[in-house]
Amino acid sequence: MASAKELRKQIGSIKNTQKITSAMEMVAASKMRKAQDRMSRGRPYSDHIRSVIGHVANASPEYRHAFMKEREVKRVGYIVITTDKGLCGGLNVNLLKAVVNDLKKLSEDDIEYDLCLIGNKGAQFFRSYGGNVVAASSHVSEEPQITDLIGSIKVMLDAFENGEVDKICLANNVFVNTMTQKPTIRQLVPLDPSEEEEIQHRWDYIYEPDARQLIEGLVTRFIESQVYQGVVENVACEQAAKMIAMKSATDNAGDLIDELELVMNNARQAAITQELSEIVGGAAAV
Repeated sequence: MASAKELRKQIGSIKNTQKITSAMEMVAASKMRKAQDRMSRGRPYSDHIRSVIGHVANASPEYRHAFMKEREVKRVGYIVITTDKGLCGGLNVNLLKAVVNDLKKLSEDDIEYDLCLIGNKGAQFFRSYGGNVVAASSHVSEEPQITDLIGSIKVMLDAFENGEVDKICLANNVFVNTMTQKPTIRQLVPLDPSEEEEIQHRWDYIYEPDARQLIEGLVTRFIESQVYQGVVENVACEQAAKMIAMKSATDNAGDLIDELELVMNNARQAAITQELSEIVGGAAAV
């Protein structure tokens, strides 16, 4: 059994750790609220531009943008969004597991894949796992800008236009609530307007100069907005997961301190009892 001095030293070390995790929990809670606000502001734009594209594409069936044309899938591109830092529980692990399961299914069907990685944790994982990484972005700030992502997105879109990949999927964590972050993989390109909400009205927009140029611009902006929204949601998920992980660490540290204090008190009581026994035994011998 460890001595009382060793136990006191260990308890002091755990208390210092508990102070750090508690501070990190409060910081994550503050950042999560800001990230949630940013995510909430971006969702209406992301949803509305999808409905506009669906309306314009269905109203102009004579023109189909290249990003709306289905073709035989021989190679798939994945845009995988992870965090730059750790200490956020199983957030990245759960997402990367889902991606790896998808990649294994592709390999079973002899379909190849390319990877575009946003976030340092994804890059670290695929350096050891393997895979054809065609673009990577890391050190994305807690307030991401679309300009930081356009380069990586363009690499994948150019690959689709050039026929190098036949489908692009987006993998990221979706913020459900503070306790739940859901790893999600969804098809980004080709975009099928028929999957959008059915158009119940017969009116159309007035285009300037024409619907074709509008669709070409809108589709690219839509894809960029979807990736950006995925990054913003991932930041909110990261802060929520970090807050929960740090709260759990703080609580566990408290439980460990209580256990060690109990052990220390028992050890001290046993030492006092032994000393008393020795005194009584010595007095009896005299």
